[in-house]
Amino acid sequence: MSLETLQSTFEMHQSMNVEVFYWWCTAIMFMIHAGFLAYEIGASRVKNALTSGMKNILTLSVIIPTFYFFGWWIYNAFPNGLIPIEASAALPWSLSMGPDVQDLGTGIFFAAFALFGATTGSILSGAVIERIRLSAFLMLAAILGSVVWILAGAWGWHPDGWMLTKLGYHDVGAAGVVHGVAGFFALGVLMNLGARVGKYQNGQSMNIRPHNLPMALIGLMMIIVGFFGFLGGCMIFNGGETGWTTIYGNPSNLSAFAFNTLMGFSGGVLGAYMTSREPFWTMSGGLAGIISVAAGLDLYYPGLAFVLAASGGALMPMVARLLEKMGIDDPVGAVAVHGFCGVYSVVLAGIFASSYPNVGDLPEISLSGQLIGAIVIALTGFIPGWGISWAMKKANALRVPPQVEVLGLDLVEIPAKPYPESLPAHVIVENTLEPGQEKQLV
Repeated sequence: MSLETLQSTFEMHQSMNVEVFYWWCTAIMFMIHAGFLAYEIGASRVKNALTSGMKNILTLSVIIPTFYFFGWWIYNAFPNGLIPIEASAALPWSLSMGPDVQDLGTGIFFAAFALFGATTGSILSGAVIERIRLSAFLMLAAILGSVVWILAGAWGWHPDGWMLTKLGYHDVGAAGVVHGVAGFFALGVLMNLGARVGKYQNGQSMNIRPHNLPMALIGLMMIIVGFFGFLGGCMIFNGGETGWTTIYGNPSNLSAFAFNTLMGFSGGVLGAYMTSREPFWTMSGGLAGIISVAAGLDLYYPGLAFVLAASGGALMPMVARLLEKMGIDDPVGAVAVHGFCGVYSVVLAGIFASSYPNVGDLPEISLSGQLIGAIVIALTGFIPGWGISWAMKKANALRVPPQVEVLGLDLVEIPAKPYPESLPAHVIVENTLEPGQEKQLV
């Protein structure tokens, strides 16, 4: 076998390994959405449980095709700002956007990015449970998941994005471009959507409890599992001499991500527990901790990552309570967990990774660059979230009528009951047995 043949075979196997890696990253990312589904069903009241579940199923089914038809093109066309560059290869009718035995990369990268977009929709979904129209939510989710976040991604996550080339912006785990954007988009929507009926009485916030807290906790843990696919999809394997790099081309590897993802989870849980002592917020602290270190996931010493994650986890319940006092009804803390911790992570990278060099002649990481990036991220999410939901509100298309909300969305949006048995099992058994027959069952 000639040297040229060996080289060609090696390169083919390298490409296949890359394809397989991202295939499984995408598969694992689906666990995020299974987790969000369980999380939101548990966090809702019984009368809204199925609507919350259906929102999560439909989120995937709406964002994936819209991301195919225009989201992937936006990422490739807008790295320089709001004026598009040539990106015809990313248009849905191009040859690269379909089966091609010579192309082992486009489809799996599209798939990973589409699931990133679906994650933003799921973040919004939890914030607006129990009072938004399903049709309004799906429109907002498609806009967020296939336009807004990917525009931020083109600016701050693309190798040629202006935030990287002008500011040295560093956000390897998509803390800002995914979580920060989605959290602030959700904040804009919540400001127009308003609180659930009964949430505030005489100016005081009422505690509307989840109907199934154990299910919500299991859902949160499933999201953590999915995060390993999400963060794996943030890595690039180029083969040859460069090996693993971040999205920006900086050398890194999965080992760095493994250290800091686990330390981020642990620190976030402990931080949230110390400031809340409450199971829901404690488990949410795992998400908050990972997100808080995601921007600099490739650079931090694991001990530092633990401390930074603990600070994010500790602050997150406080931010959630502050928003609640301000009249923002966010049942799952999406704004605090994703919005606040997302921009907090970006700023932390500017403090603790300042002066770290980027590849080539790109600007080094700086506090000023990260601060400007955090502001851009927040505004990119908030402005369209507020503006579009305001227009929907004016058109009376955003929120269900009060009488429907009181009865429960499942009766109107999803005509079904999640738990049709209205009596405990032992009562049903006792009422169907003949006298004395119950003794035979003992």
